[in-house]
Amino acid sequence: MTEEIKTLEDLNAVAEGTEAVVEVAAPREPVRDELGRSYATGKRKDAVARVWIKPGSGKVSVNGKDMDKYFARPVLQLIVRQPEQVAGVEGEFDVVATVKGGGLSGQAGAVKHGISKALQLYEPSLRGALKAAGFLTRDSRVVERKKYGKAKARKSFQFSKR
Repeated sequence: MTEEIKTLEDLNAVAEGTEAVVEVAAPREPVRDELGRSYATGKRKDAVARVWIKPGSGKVSVNGKDMDKYFARPVLQLIVRQPEQVAGVEGEFDVVATVKGGGLSGQAGAVKHGISKALQLYEPSLRGALKAAGFLTRDSRVVERKKYGKAKARKSFQFSKR
């Protein structure tokens, strides 16, 4: 078992070779409901995705439609499949997602974020690979709001000296 050093006294005790009482961090437990599913919420821009994963044949449905029909562009399909490829569990989980808000690109990012979070809840050992790829962090970039006295968020009206 690996021991976690939390205080300076623990570090000094280990350096001197004396025994210290060190708490060992408990391993993460899988989070699943009574049906054997894991649930997570993914977000990107204005889109919010509610995602459930369970062991299955790799079928992905978004808002009741097959992923290939909902996300018609291959780039968006690639984005949605990324977490399973990085975790090495392609075709092992069925994904059911409901998405609201934003456009298709933001929705694809939200589903990707939700799948990543649900995968690490279902199987905590996948957390390292998903975190290293940056899939567990919400992409917080959103459209900047328009300010009064401006044409757009930052663009000004043409300046006239006279």
